[in-house]
Parts: sequence; C-alpha cells; structure tokens
Amino acid sequence: MKKILSVALSAIMAAGCATSPNNITAEYVSPLQYQNYTCDQLIQETRRIGARVSEVTGQQQAQANNDAIAMGVGLVIFWPALFFLANNGDKKAELSRLKGEYDAVQQAGIQKNCSAPSPQAGPAPAPKK
Repeated sequence: MKKILSVALSAIMAAGCATSPNNITAEYVSPLQYQNYTCDQLIQETRRIGARVSEVTGQQQAQANNDAIAMGVGLVIFWPALFFLANNGDKKAELSRLKGEYDAVQQAGIQKNCSAPSPQAGPAPAPKK
C-alpha cells in the first residue's frame, strides 16, 4: 500500500507542477515564414514577440512559484490536497512556441543581413539550455 501511495504521489508531483520558464526550451519554428518580411518588419516582429515572451515568462514563473508553495504545503500539512494540484495556469507550450518564433525571426534577420535591433526592440527570451 505504501509503495502504491508513493508512486501515486510521485506521479502527481511530476505532472502537477508548472515548469520554471528557464527550463523551457524553444520549439523549432522555421525562419522561412519570415522570408518576405523587410528588415523593419523583422525588427517590429522581434519587439512584438519579445514583449509577449516577457509577459508569458512572468505568468509561467508565477504559476511555478504557486505550484511550489502548494506542493510544500501539501507535503507538509495535508498530502491528500496534492491530488487536486492542477496545471491550470501552465504556459509551457506557448512560451516554448514564442521562444521558437523569436529565434526564427532572429535567423531571418541574419539571412537578410539586417542590422541587429536596437535595445528598445524588447527583452530577449531567457537563454536556452
């Protein structure tokens, strides 16, 4: 019985917690979709995606922090509550896609020999591991 309970709790812990944004890698997005963009359009797209990456990163980090707190409380005070730990606010898929889009726009800019966007182009996504 203890072994079954242990396995069940491990599965819940693995599935129920939001991933830290720093541990989310970029999904591959082809730079070909940006081949008809001008350098100015690529810079604008970099700004748009960068702003969205920043926003979603904050949301994902907040969810990861909340899940970590809930996990700690659940393990220490009332472990059956862990069964109700849901992944409702997880933005992992969206953040992975956005990081991929950001990389694709950067690659398209390199292929077109565009100058690097200015620092006002928006925040760069967290480095990939």
